[in-house]
Amino acid sequence: MDSAKHAGDAAVAVAKAYGIETMFTLSGGHVFPLYDGAVHEGMRILDVRHEQSAVFAAEATARLTRKPGLAVLTAGPGITNGVSGVATAHFNGSPVVVMGGRAPQSRWGSGALQEMDHPPLLEPITKLAFTSSGADSIGQDVEMAFRTAVAPHRGPVFVDFFMDHLFAPAQMHQAETQTPSPYEPDPDSLARVAELLAEAERPVVVLGSDVWMDRAEEAARDFVEAWRLPVIPNGQGRGILPAGHELLVTRARGLAFGQADLVIVVGTPLDFRLGYGWFGGKEGAPLARVVHLADAPSQLATHMQPAASAAGDLSLVFWSLATACGDAGVKPSRYASWLSTLSEAAAAAVSGDADLLSADSDPIHPMRVYGELGKVLADDAVVIGDGGDFVSYAGKYVEPRQPGNWLDPGPYGCLGTGLGYSIAARLARPSSQVVLLLGDGAAGFSLMDVDTLVRHNLPVVMVCGNNGMWGLEKHPMQMLYGYDVAAELRPGTRYDQVVTALGGGGELVTKPSEIGPALKRAFDSGVPYMVNIATDPQVAYPRNTTGV
Repeated sequence: MDSAKHAGDAAVAVAKAYGIETMFTLSGGHVFPLYDGAVHEGMRILDVRHEQSAVFAAEATARLTRKPGLAVLTAGPGITNGVSGVATAHFNGSPVVVMGGRAPQSRWGSGALQEMDHPPLLEPITKLAFTSSGADSIGQDVEMAFRTAVAPHRGPVFVDFFMDHLFAPAQMHQAETQTPSPYEPDPDSLARVAELLAEAERPVVVLGSDVWMDRAEEAARDFVEAWRLPVIPNGQGRGILPAGHELLVTRARGLAFGQADLVIVVGTPLDFRLGYGWFGGKEGAPLARVVHLADAPSQLATHMQPAASAAGDLSLVFWSLATACGDAGVKPSRYASWLSTLSEAAAAAVSGDADLLSADSDPIHPMRVYGELGKVLADDAVVIGDGGDFVSYAGKYVEPRQPGNWLDPGPYGCLGTGLGYSIAARLARPSSQVVLLLGDGAAGFSLMDVDTLVRHNLPVVMVCGNNGMWGLEKHPMQMLYGYDVAAELRPGTRYDQVVTALGGGGELVTKPSEIGPALKRAFDSGVPYMVNIATDPQVAYPRNTTGV
């Protein structure tokens, strides 16, 4: 507790100045001075059972709090184990700083334990990946890492330190934690967007994760409400318009995207989740014109040519676009009947789902799980999805009531995020329900980190949809080939007993009537608790895209 100041102290002091409260890590000798620095600075150290969970926890912290997250990984395999987490942060635009250990410079090239040049491995999936040059520069280097991570467009930064540099005495560095200046959107570009909207008869607005991450959720809601625009959320855009909002037409997504004549996509890539930016063209409708609005020029689509695009601080984008719409003479009455059509279609879809959401079928239909879950979720519940088919149902039937309360892996689609995300969610939202929705395949990636939840007293409710297969692969293979391989899991595996063996609680559910009471017991337990639900293996999620 009273050891002399060293470079580890300098690194952690800068991290704390940037708002870091928790260091996520798995123990390793190369980074001991960073742990010592955390003790000196009063920073929480939360150790996990696999390095990927440390990075996923840091990433979820960034996405939930909209402040940077920190993961500390030891050299060699510690860092390679974290690569999938860094890649996920890269695709999600999450401001995460990963500090890595590195074999001593004094031994470099002679075969020291876990000697590896890490930055070249991390460069393609980070904003910046580099090795700190010396003990006296570590404070400045860490400041550069955080400053780079939080600047638009946000993303992960990797910095590693030679072990002997970390242990060396060092001067403390006074960090200048200035908020990045907001990027001003081009007014002419927004005027063109307003002109397109003034001409549209069937517009749709897509609100993506960066609307939340850019703290633009209020500006976005004000804009769509002022101009009476139908909205479909994407990723963490979910909840910006709460469940039941009159402009929310998620359940009419197919009709909206198929017959729209203008789609305004804000804060998310035009990737496979949005048909690569191709909308309209259904039932005789022409292709829609597309507008792409992003928080930074680097995020604007280049694989296709939008009718208009603009980049800037997204609150400024919405405020300026509202003014431009007034100047362009946008009239919501022009597309009022389109909004009514979509609202009616969404309501009909909700009504049509009622039977399956309450189905008494045996085996259990996955939709019955979501029918029961919807009855017990609080308005501020944090819902986390980690899986394929089972979690696809969540994306359709779990509609958040508040922004910032939904987490999934994002466009990278990496399984195994769930336990790390749950760790972060419980810390970031200590008074909220935290619900992790797991496919049985995804459970195999990270379930050992239930031990982390137990050791650190982090109660989370886990709901496992257990159909004994890789459903996202088995059904398509059957359709393509008439058979499947490498798609079977053991039916009825007692993942709940894994949770209880690690110190939590859990139970197996095999009847629809048991789901509701089991969920209540889980929320009342006050411990990490799994409701392991045996679902019908014959039911496949009715998807219309494979992501390729």
